[in-house]
Amino acid sequence: MKNKSTNLAVVSNKTFEATKVVNLNHYDISSALQTTLDFNKLIQNFSSKVASMVPHSAYVYTNKEFGLEIKNGVFSRHSCSYALKVEDQTLGELKLMRSHKFDIADLELLETLLCCLIYPLKNATLYQQALRMAYTDPLTQTSNRSAFDDYIKREISLATRHSKSLSIIFLDVDHFKHINDQYGHECGDVALTSVAKWIKECLRSSDAVFRFGGEEFVVILSETDLIGAELVAERIRNNIENHTMSYNMQAVNITASLGVSELRGNETVDALVKRADGAMYKAKKNGRNQVVLAF
Repeated sequence: MKNKSTNLAVVSNKTFEATKVVNLNHYDISSALQTTLDFNKLIQNFSSKVASMVPHSAYVYTNKEFGLEIKNGVFSRHSCSYALKVEDQTLGELKLMRSHKFDIADLELLETLLCCLIYPLKNATLYQQALRMAYTDPLTQTSNRSAFDDYIKREISLATRHSKSLSIIFLDVDHFKHINDQYGHECGDVALTSVAKWIKECLRSSDAVFRFGGEEFVVILSETDLIGAELVAERIRNNIENHTMSYNMQAVNITASLGVSELRGNETVDALVKRADGAMYKAKKNGRNQVVLAF
């Protein structure tokens, strides 16, 4: 029978200080964990440091707040799981696995060792939360221009290295100034929030959407060629057009113009963006509410 126990590792300042005295021989673990704010490296370092004391063949760390599932090793039938929490802050769940059961002594030792992990995990969580705030548009809750600049460079590098397709979609909300002038800026904010939501409804989990500025959005489609990106763009355009936004008991119809470009060879970020942006302006010039490809 599978030996699986789900426990709650809760550490308060008081119990953590008390644990320090008991665990003088575990300071090297704490030192190793203080060297990074990366979740992957934290869990990897912890697993490596405790392996000789609590042998295990694999680990799985999940964190719903950041959509993380970090796995490594040879999965086995026996496991023990800990929901990690400090004060009122949830820090994710860690599961260790091996081919034979974890006994009481293993679990008691592991609970002690987890005290070394709790506060580095808290620091990593606070750091990632700060990054997310810095890279998130507060109105639409999409990533912002700064996030786009970092993300597109990384995606182009990966696409070039692995000879994969990469496409982007530039989207501009049609007649947005008219919406602001006729209904007010609060209505304009609702319109942008709604458009962001309708865009996300058309994307895969591997796709990314960014508010580029004003009423412009950009979608990055990894491993997607121009034809595939056109299908996504048409789906987005259609989804926006087929929704009617209600504001102060008034129906507000919204449409968007979209331009699509696919990465060419060793093309730069600026060149890729310029072609998609140019296609989007062509769509607006041709009558709006349409998709134009940049060949």
